[in-house]
Amino acid sequence: ARMFLRLLSDVRWQAANPKWRGMTCSRRSTSSTAEPHPVSLPAQAQVVICGGGIMGTSVAYHLSKMGWKDIVLLEQGRLAAGTTRFCAGIVSTARHVSIELKMADYSNKLYQQLEQETGVKTGYMKTGSISLAQTQDRLISLKRIASSLNVMGIPCEIITPKQVAQLHPLINIHDLVGAMYVPEDALVSSANVSLALATAASRNGVQIHERTSVSHVSVQKGRVTGVETDRGQIQCQYFVNCAGQWAYELGHSGEEPVNIPLHACEHFYLLTHPLKEPLASSLPTIVDPDGRIYIRNWQGGILSGGFEKNPKPLFTEGRNQLEIQNLQEDWDHFEPLLSALLRRMPDLEALQIMQLVNCPESFTPDMRCIMGESPTVRGYFVLAGMNSAGISYGGGAGKYLAEWMVNGYPSENVWPLDLKRFGTLQSSRTFLRHRVMEVMPLMCDLKVPRWDFQTGRQLRTSPLYDRLDAQGARWMEKHGFERVKYFVPPGKDLLDLDQSKTFYKPDWFDIVGSEVKCCKEAVCVIDMSSFTKFEISSTGDQALESLQYLFSNDLDVPVGHVVHTGMLNEKGGYENDCSIARLSKRSFFMISPTDQQVHCWAWLKNRLPDDSNLTMEDVTWKYTALNLIGPRAVDVLSELSYAPITPEHFPSLFCKEMSVGYANGIRVMSITHTGEPGFMLYIPIEYALHVYNEVMNMGQKYGIRNAGYYALRSLRIEKFFAFWGQDLDAFTTPMECGREFQVKLDKGMQFVGQEALLEQKQNGVYKRFTMFILEDHDTDMDLWPWWGEPIFRNGRYVGKTTSSAYSYTLERHVCLGFVQHFDEKTGEELVVTTDFINQGEYEIDIAGQRFQAKAKLYPFSSLFTHRRRKDEVELSGYQRE
Repeated sequence: ARMFLRLLSDVRWQAANPKWRGMTCSRRSTSSTAEPHPVSLPAQAQVVICGGGIMGTSVAYHLSKMGWKDIVLLEQGRLAAGTTRFCAGIVSTARHVSIELKMADYSNKLYQQLEQETGVKTGYMKTGSISLAQTQDRLISLKRIASSLNVMGIPCEIITPKQVAQLHPLINIHDLVGAMYVPEDALVSSANVSLALATAASRNGVQIHERTSVSHVSVQKGRVTGVETDRGQIQCQYFVNCAGQWAYELGHSGEEPVNIPLHACEHFYLLTHPLKEPLASSLPTIVDPDGRIYIRNWQGGILSGGFEKNPKPLFTEGRNQLEIQNLQEDWDHFEPLLSALLRRMPDLEALQIMQLVNCPESFTPDMRCIMGESPTVRGYFVLAGMNSAGISYGGGAGKYLAEWMVNGYPSENVWPLDLKRFGTLQSSRTFLRHRVMEVMPLMCDLKVPRWDFQTGRQLRTSPLYDRLDAQGARWMEKHGFERVKYFVPPGKDLLDLDQSKTFYKPDWFDIVGSEVKCCKEAVCVIDMSSFTKFEISSTGDQALESLQYLFSNDLDVPVGHVVHTGMLNEKGGYENDCSIARLSKRSFFMISPTDQQVHCWAWLKNRLPDDSNLTMEDVTWKYTALNLIGPRAVDVLSELSYAPITPEHFPSLFCKEMSVGYANGIRVMSITHTGEPGFMLYIPIEYALHVYNEVMNMGQKYGIRNAGYYALRSLRIEKFFAFWGQDLDAFTTPMECGREFQVKLDKGMQFVGQEALLEQKQNGVYKRFTMFILEDHDTDMDLWPWWGEPIFRNGRYVGKTTSSAYSYTLERHVCLGFVQHFDEKTGEELVVTTDFINQGEYEIDIAGQRFQAKAKLYPFSSLFTHRRRKDEVELSGYQRE
């Protein structure tokens, strides 16, 4: 304690020294890449990029590499003088999300050769990184990341505490249980990387103008037409908002607001003078997530910062501060991180601290960066909100956004980062302030499966929320909408359940099992009001003709029929997976996943003809949706409606408007999204409580109970039902996941994606959606699969799982995922045949441990819907769903 006080007083004295700020500013290059005033701005350009940090320069670099030359980059201050200037310069590939891992890997490779390409020194040094684990759960988390890194071809190993000490002798290892070593992670000077990218872009024809502020983005007929600056106007076709912490305000400054949900927080790190024995430049970077800190070598001394539990949000209303200056020091606030540093490196007693740096970092509501085109303004692209990983993502993010702009789509599935995953509700300043105070500590918190944000909740709720909550509902949030996970029976320890975080068998296992059993044997009600719901209608045949072109299945069906169909892109990939009911000759009711609300609306708006006789309305808020699942659902509904509900009168995939109880105008569909028998009830919200009460009262004699989405997941996965956003994405086609029956190649008119599907039908597919049943896995003792686990066939990596659940019917874990086929010698991608799937021996890698699995291309037949003992489940009969 005495040592700490002495150190702290030293720190406060040293911090008064103004040298560091001058030194940092003097690091700026006098590169000729940026034109000083008075060079005038061009009157027009193809692309205007706002922001001269790592993101803006990376986008400019990659666009110019792809052949676009008519580009202007505008920076309100000086290049790399924003958050980029203060970045810690750690390039780390250890990421949980696959697309982020790929971006970081690309960035690392790009920075490695950038100095040679441009002649600008970037300070690139391959030091490696060591992520420490103080608990077994943390080690499991690191092992899951290591599994992903290894199959991506990124060297990585789990090491012992003794090996940590060998790699970094100053590290205290007494409280460690293990660590992850990634030898190819690196350090760079982030400002210099940005200048190097700008230099290369400038040589390729990009014009760069410093000290030029964008005040306004002009929009006409929903498209970008130009920008207003403090030095004049530029007409343009594309605008890219890379304004970092100012991106939110810039988004709201246009004629048509673009919501970019991010908020800045103060981020602290300290710099020290060189140690008595200066640290070797090759020492690995240390990441200690349980201590909430990172430590890297800095000119023979140390740079160490972290993510405290009580972050300080910064209001950035108004963009009057052109360049980020070092913010107010706050040693009391930094004290927990400094204590963690001293525990991890106790030999730093004689440490001389040069400066405590406090700079803004932008964070997003879900800890993932924001990229993509605005859903409301065509040609308006965004790349911002890096959650303190800007230098790691900079190269890869710039590449993907440039591909998106040039080709119309990026080369990888970037949906987890797409701006359209957010709605306007996430752009409330109050919401963002509260959420980033939760997000910043989560950067270091243990990420167990199925954790939920605690802030910004109860924002979008069903009319039944209070009723369900009173009956023990436990909630999760999707697209701001509260959805039930499961219902805690009376007498259970609620606190214990809410706090259970584990990679193993969860506390809710038996609860969800009883809900599944009820769905199988009696009847359950699941509130699924969060589904996205659109109505598309016309005065003539415009609605039918437009939808026939935009969807792969045949929608020219008799009134009252429901069609499962994909909304495909030109490559045949799923932009949306939905159900469409034909309400009348000229009116259609479309049901989509919850998180499709913004994306699907924008996709259709941009492609539907501009015809006043054709209307599309978002009616998500107008209807409460109840899923009535189980063999007795038909009994409950027939008694309530006084109408025949037998298969003859109400066949599968049928829609009728009916009365239920006293309420009329209820759209009833014979579909449950699980493969189980039952009905979806779409109820006008004013009748929701009445209909729910009637259903529950009438269902008492049939054993009715409430159920949640965890039961739904188990049911749909054991029936091999793929869900969009988890299993299906823009790079997955119906042919690759056994959904040929949802495609009508011969429906008499062309549709989007048809050519790609015809080609796949003729030549075969290069990946195949497959179901895996874990065979030697102990549900009680072994780690559970969740998603993203590597799949091995005959010992070779062939793909990853996309979702998984415990099947209470089979008493085994079921994983869904895609299998690919690569030539063993050349690595060339080969067609995946049925024989290839059926003749392999499979294993699923869960945190480095492999479990045998049986592969199936079709779900189990109804013969096996009854619970069997494990040794009896040697299944041979399959059927298509």
